[in-house]
Amino acid sequence: MSAALFIALCCTGALLLTTAYFVMGSIPLLILKHDVPMDARFVRGFFNTYYLAAMGTAGVAALSYAVAGRPVFAAGAAALAGLTALLRRKVIPTMDRLRIEIGDQCASAIATFGRIHVTAILMNLVQLVVIVWSLIVAARP
Repeated sequence: MSAALFIALCCTGALLLTTAYFVMGSIPLLILKHDVPMDARFVRGFFNTYYLAAMGTAGVAALSYAVAGRPVFAAGAAALAGLTALLRRKVIPTMDRLRIEIGDQCASAIATFGRIHVTAILMNLVQLVVIVWSLIVAARP
């Protein structure tokens, strides 16, 4: 096994663990009512940390797969890195904007923040399924 492939597999494992951890960690946060700015700040920080970790591990995995001569996996990891960057670019500023409105006790902002939280969890779950599926496909002879 080449060093590039070893690094790619390690990054894939790290991405798998990171994504699983954040999916499992974000679900209990749904008990928060999201009605105070501190709740929104914590959830926002939690997702921002995940997005940064996922972008980094998926990016290094993509590069490593490309060097190892695995273009399909490189493209898949690059797509995950890109999707995560896009989600971060859209979700985090929206959470920041809503957090200000939550401080004013805006009921629609509280509901919207909750929906974004659930949607972000579902997107992370989809990413987790894709990662696991790709590992299963890769294990086939």
